[in-house]
Amino acid sequence: MAHHDTPRPIRSLTRRTALATALSLPAFRPAQAAGFPALASFSILADMLRQIAGDAAEITALVGPDQDLHGFTPRPSDLLRLRQARLMVINGLGLESWAESLAQSAGFSGVAVVATRGLAALPSGQHKGSDTGPSHAHGAVDPHAWQDVGNARAYIANMTAGLARAEPSREGEFRQRAAAYQQRLDALDVDIRAMMAAIPRARRRILTTHDAFGYFADAYDVDFIGVQGTSLTAEPSPREMARLISQIRTGSIRALFFENMSAPTLLRQIASETGARIGGTLYADALSGPSGPASTYIDMMRHNARTIAEALR
Repeated sequence: MAHHDTPRPIRSLTRRTALATALSLPAFRPAQAAGFPALASFSILADMLRQIAGDAAEITALVGPDQDLHGFTPRPSDLLRLRQARLMVINGLGLESWAESLAQSAGFSGVAVVATRGLAALPSGQHKGSDTGPSHAHGAVDPHAWQDVGNARAYIANMTAGLARAEPSREGEFRQRAAAYQQRLDALDVDIRAMMAAIPRARRRILTTHDAFGYFADAYDVDFIGVQGTSLTAEPSPREMARLISQIRTGSIRALFFENMSAPTLLRQIASETGARIGGTLYADALSGPSGPASTYIDMMRHNARTIAEALR
């Protein structure tokens, strides 16, 4: 058996030795309990959930920043995360077609939240400017409801209720944080309306990669045309492309915008053929990374509004 020296009694240490020993040790910090595991289907919902949950939950987005939600294929690690999660938040309105089967495969038994529950959804492709664009769609309704900041009230209410079910002892904290977050969103909504109102109405007509801005269009009175409809997997027909190019050449479309998680090939082709102005990059279905201009939902909406306003002046 290995020999161990008998520890020297603390009382035999001199005051100087005790002080030196104390200074050489790391400062004691009480361990903080980790939050309960929670999942959001994509980065925008994950950020909203973090604003309400604070440190009560460890939140993971299944589809992260700058990633395409439409082409998401669950991995085995996602099944494990979902099996361990106490809360899962999805957008709903047909956006996450894979969510139900994923939850069943994982044996998810936690709290399930549909963030758009109670919202009045727009029919697919039926918004300002959409009558001239391609007709590809997710389904009967447009799922991109977060693009109207006013709709965030329903998102916040549904997430707050879900958090309270998952962690009842902190319901008061969740509701307090939700109220503070809602005040910031109300101020953002006012700012966006002011930015759009400063642009003459005839100039508020733009082209984007896909038709994800229907709610922004209706809320803030801007015409959006999506080259690829509401799905990034659908291509415009030659007739639709010719119509778009004709509209740009006649001046009825003011600017073209890329999106962060989609290839810019089609818009570059249109810009090359028409000499149209590229207005910048918008964020539709995903946030930017932490160092980007749209790392939170509020930053994303403000960035989009400013980018549009600057291009249309």
